[in-house]
Amino acid sequence: MGMKAKELVEKNGLDVKKLINMLNKAYCDEWLAYYQYWIGARLAVGIPREHLETEMEEHANEELDHARKLAKRIIELGGTPEIDPANWQKLSTCGYLPPDHPTVDELLEQNIQGERCAISVYEKILDYVHGKDMITGHLVRHILEEELEHEQELEDIREDIAAFRHSCGKK
Repeated sequence: MGMKAKELVEKNGLDVKKLINMLNKAYCDEWLAYYQYWIGARLAVGIPREHLETEMEEHANEELDHARKLAKRIIELGGTPEIDPANWQKLSTCGYLPPDHPTVDELLEQNIQGERCAISVYEKILDYVHGKDMITGHLVRHILEEELEHEQELEDIREDIAAFRHSCGKK
């Protein structure tokens, strides 16, 4: 633990335990998002499966990187990242949507929903640390930027599929 990291945050009036809790919940969300993308990429069926699979694998790797960075910050603040995967679902804000019907359409909708939830989570953390914790703010802004990018990429794929179906006379 970095004594100064915790001291700086407390000096600026933040409740470090609350911040660690918020970061830990986001950490759990990221692990579940990683797995949701990873397993969805392997189970995907339909057209354009190959393109979606590549995109989902890229997103999975970025979600894992988010978890890694959040863990680092939690430790810097004197906390412990949730070490028991059995607790991830319990602590998660966004949860996990199993790909029970892994069609391209279903996977897109599930993951867009997940990204929108993540965006909301990171907005709340940013609001909490605004002007009081530049380090966490910088980290969360970076993650938020990637989550917004993920949502846009998935929406673009969904729109491309809809345009293709329309051009083929299908709905």
